[in-house]
Amino acid sequence: MSTGTIIGVIVVVLVVVAAIVLLRFFLQRKRLRTKFGPEYERALERNDNRMAAERELVEREREHSKLELRPLTPGTRESYARNWTRIQEQFVDAPTTAVTQADRLVTDLMAERGYPTEGYERQASLLSVEHAQTLDHYREAHTISERQDRGEASTEDLRTAMVHYRTLFEDLLKTGADDRHADDRHADRRDRTEGAR
Repeated sequence: MSTGTIIGVIVVVLVVVAAIVLLRFFLQRKRLRTKFGPEYERALERNDNRMAAERELVEREREHSKLELRPLTPGTRESYARNWTRIQEQFVDAPTTAVTQADRLVTDLMAERGYPTEGYERQASLLSVEHAQTLDHYREAHTISERQDRGEASTEDLRTAMVHYRTLFEDLLKTGADDRHADDRHADRRDRTEGAR
């Protein structure tokens, strides 16, 4: 083979490798943007550049994959739903207490599912991997709860906090149910496969 042919082959290989790297880069960006939604934009605002923001989101995914998330049993889901209903009913007579209890119930549900409950920023970071679409609700509710602690939240603010807490609460409850059904389907497939042997 002539030197010109070898150089031509090397150039073609380098171009193909560069195209593959670029394609992978753009597909990753699209995947992160789709998965994290508003959290993608928040990461962009917080970081110096797009690559740093995307590295942060990939790191969140890596940390999230270490969690041992647990599905909720039907009885546990029902118990949480009843507690939520009780807290909502309490809002009419004691809005401040209801918001405090809503925050506690959401935190308890996170713990039940296997999310860490220490440190608000860590909670939000790990929740963003599966609950990015509802995480802004949690952020808003948390902000209002902090204002409530300082005595700066109106009754309308507290009502808004309850709506925001409910959105994340329902998402956590629903996702826990979906996980349980996925586990059940996986067990059914495994049982059928083992029975066929």
